[in-house]
Amino acid sequence: MKVACVGGGPASLYFSILMKRVDPAHDITVYERNPAGSTYGWGVTYWDELFGYLHDVDPESAREISATSARWDSWVVHLHERATVTVGHGDKGYGISRRRLLGILSDRAESLGVRVEYEHEISGAEEVADADLVVAGDGVNSRLRERHAEHFGSEMAVGANPYVWLGTTKVFDSFTFAFVETEHGWIWCYGYPYSEEHSTFIVECAPGTWRALGLDVANEADGLAHLEKLFAEVLDGRPLIGRTQAGGAAHWLHFRTLTNRTWHRGNLVLLGDSAHTTHYSIGAGTALALGDAAYLVDALHADSDLEAALTRYERERMAAIRPAQRAARRSSRWYENVPRYIDRPPREMIALLNSRHSALLPHVPPRLFYRTGQVMGVLSGLFRRG
Repeated sequence: MKVACVGGGPASLYFSILMKRVDPAHDITVYERNPAGSTYGWGVTYWDELFGYLHDVDPESAREISATSARWDSWVVHLHERATVTVGHGDKGYGISRRRLLGILSDRAESLGVRVEYEHEISGAEEVADADLVVAGDGVNSRLRERHAEHFGSEMAVGANPYVWLGTTKVFDSFTFAFVETEHGWIWCYGYPYSEEHSTFIVECAPGTWRALGLDVANEADGLAHLEKLFAEVLDGRPLIGRTQAGGAAHWLHFRTLTNRTWHRGNLVLLGDSAHTTHYSIGAGTALALGDAAYLVDALHADSDLEAALTRYERERMAAIRPAQRAARRSSRWYENVPRYIDRPPREMIALLNSRHSALLPHVPPRLFYRTGQVMGVLSGLFRRG
């Protein structure tokens, strides 16, 4: 099979690796519009379940990923001046530099005979018309998908809260949450290590708080300085790192949840963020993208008829990711309603944070939800004050 993968992200690269492992005769080219080594974002997360799976399907790349990943087995919650609580966690978490992950996957793909062409943009499937299969792994803004948006049934839901994705030289020991109360409302962060030198640091707040703090109009340098003061305690005085040079605009965003009614059209198939997105607060984006790749490879080699294979991939993978999509929607809504939970006693508030994927929680008074024991069994024995 001759395959053209448009977009050089984790989904496309991992798909090309697994295809070559199944049948080295496949002729596969990955087209990436950006130069080699350039990427957005800081670190990405994954968990024990994915870690074990990677070792099963491609031990070579899994060993490289493991060797360069940061690890944690607990999470810490800072509640302004009220409390700092450490919570044990059953699953180990991992963070890895997005740039390093892409480097590992691209090197592995090329070692198997995949061609990776950087600075080569593909805007339409007609540019790779000689391919038997065109994989659209070009992200949430996929040009290949947008040209046929009506066919795919693309829908985009925009989240209420603004957020910004930053880095820091503060290396966290655990996955860290910090909630800070200002005169204009609450603002919070999620931080996790991804190397021995850096951590990812995501900041979110309600729209009114964002505007009242002046973060909507501040340039990046001023905005970072303000955030460093607000989160000085959790950062231990370490600086935040943005994506532009001083004087440039800050990269505040509103998360866009993408869904599609169908994931294929003829020989064109959607993969990763071009097919679906899940809110960053559940840390599942990379795992879902790699899972898409595995499902697609399995479907293609289980059925020689391309239409039947793509239909199977779409049906089975849509069903498999549905729980994660539900969890992501509920998690994002929990954060959009932080004032509902934040004033509860620290132990109770953190239990509610840990239960943010619950379908029942938004419809029950937080105190009642907590007291009914919905979360007490999970949390028993896990708390120790720091």
